[in-house]
Amino acid sequence: MGRDGNCLLCHAIPETGARFMGNLGPPLSGVGARLDAGQLRLRLVDSMRLNPETIMPSYYRTAGYNQVAAAWRDKPVLSEQQIEDVVQYLLTLR
Repeated sequence: MGRDGNCLLCHAIPETGARFMGNLGPPLSGVGARLDAGQLRLRLVDSMRLNPETIMPSYYRTAGYNQVAAAWRDKPVLSEQQIEDVVQYLLTLR
């Protein structure tokens, strides 16, 4: 796919056992106990609605961007199904 989100670039998820994890965003351990599916989905789809200053990308929003290459214009980073798959995964992190 080439544009898939990679949570580990910015977040720590110790449960994965990955060697290198980001620290720009909060750790995701326990996120499934703190947030429900709707809250997680909103953060993935358009995190700027919650915090206009966030550095987290909006993985489904397509409007309001400047200088987007023609090949990617009007195309979300993640599909609806990919968003739902990430939400379901994050809900398991308790």
